[in-house]
Amino acid sequence: MVRTFRLDLSLGVAIGLLVAGLLHAQEPRVDEAGDAPRGQAELQARIDEADDETRELLRELRRIEAEARRLEGDNLARVSRLAERETRLDRREAALDGLEGTRAALPALNRRLSARLAQWVDRDLPFLVEERRARVASLDDATLPATERLERLLSAWRSELAYGRETDAWRGYLTDGETRREVDFLRLGRVGLYYLTPDGRQGGAWRAGESRWKALQDDQRAEVRKGLRIARDQRAPELLELPVSPDVETDLGRQKIAEESSS
Repeated sequence: MVRTFRLDLSLGVAIGLLVAGLLHAQEPRVDEAGDAPRGQAELQARIDEADDETRELLRELRRIEAEARRLEGDNLARVSRLAERETRLDRREAALDGLEGTRAALPALNRRLSARLAQWVDRDLPFLVEERRARVASLDDATLPATERLERLLSAWRSELAYGRETDAWRGYLTDGETRREVDFLRLGRVGLYYLTPDGRQGGAWRAGESRWKALQDDQRAEVRKGLRIARDQRAPELLELPVSPDVETDLGRQKIAEESSS
């Protein structure tokens, strides 16, 4: 009997312990079920926060990529400018290297160009002779720096070359032996040089090959009269039938001087 009681008691204790364990196990499940909505909200909040951070990182990445592309373009532009500057510096250094030789040769060059210009004026048509010779003489001013003398010389050459593209008319004095009279001069570039007395009864054309004035006929004087009006903007330009002043020999001599001056 005692043994049976002990067995029943042991069985009751085991059943009690089992029930208590089951009850204890059910209690957390009830708590977890209550905390589930709150956990999901926290998880969603973390996900949303992570999405915001990801979007911010993507925006920053795009900004950095754009900045990198801009810097790369600026770098390429600077490289190109630096290369161009280096090329200019190389040219300047080369010019400076030859500067001493140029300075040494400048006085001799000035003298040659001045002499050829004086020769040009002497062989050219005899217009504005005193003015042109005075211009050439002013080039021999030894007190001027070599660079300024060269600039004056080039300016004188430009003035002489411009005469060949101009039509000019002026009143001046014509000296023929001991006779000096007032006449109207007409110059057509370097093609023709003519004069006409104020009454229109006498006129002449310069003949370079003979170095003298040749008298003009009545119809030629009429052409000179028209040319004077054209040069003074008193008549519309038109074709003039007049003899030319230079001949082939004079032209060739002037061309030779020009070629020597440019060499």
